[in-house]
Amino acid sequence: MGSTALITGGTGGLGQGVTAAFLDAGWRVVVPWTTEAKLERLPKHENLHTVRADLLEADDAKRAADLAASNGDAPLRAVVNLVGGFAMGGRVHETDIAEFEHQLRLNLRPTYLTSQAALPHLIANGGGSIACVSSRAALRPFSGAAGYITGKAAVLSLVDAMAAEYKRDNVRVNAVLPGVIDTPDNRASQPDADRGKWVSPAEIGRVLLFLSSSDSGVVSGAHVPVYGTG
Repeated sequence: MGSTALITGGTGGLGQGVTAAFLDAGWRVVVPWTTEAKLERLPKHENLHTVRADLLEADDAKRAADLAASNGDAPLRAVVNLVGGFAMGGRVHETDIAEFEHQLRLNLRPTYLTSQAALPHLIANGGGSIACVSSRAALRPFSGAAGYITGKAAVLSLVDAMAAEYKRDNVRVNAVLPGVIDTPDNRASQPDADRGKWVSPAEIGRVLLFLSSSDSGVVSGAHVPVYGTG
């Protein structure tokens, strides 16, 4: 019997590497999407299934989780929450509350709704894993991104809360904290950076795969740095 992973943000720059890591390891993978053009980024694979879902909406998150849990031969064992976003701006006194709240909502709400929708399935299956992506910036803030930093710090608090709430259900909850990720968008926005110090999506994918597997069965509530060498 195999296992299924629900990977949100699987069509993004990070998500492509994470999705590939799980497919290569033999998982059945379900990836929600909102932009059809981005589906072309994903490989053609018999174990890859996609579903149109806006994970800012509870009903769409539930539909994605239900699809991930629909195969009795490959029960849902892992949720990998990658959806989020980043935007630079001014300092707090220069930033409209709407911009702040947008970053908070984008980085926290999909993680909450997807986890909420998947947890009943994980519990029914006897346990599993939820892995969330925060950021090094949650621990090492910098100027001009208060909304993003607050959102990613909130993800860590949500991870800690879920790890405490569901440990008796054998559901483990952990976070990874990347530094700068080597994605096309980051290359375009930082053309003069030393990319040798960045962390690749494939490297993060391998860490998330470990956290989602039985090999990390004693790990829950961890905040795992994946900074690269920068």
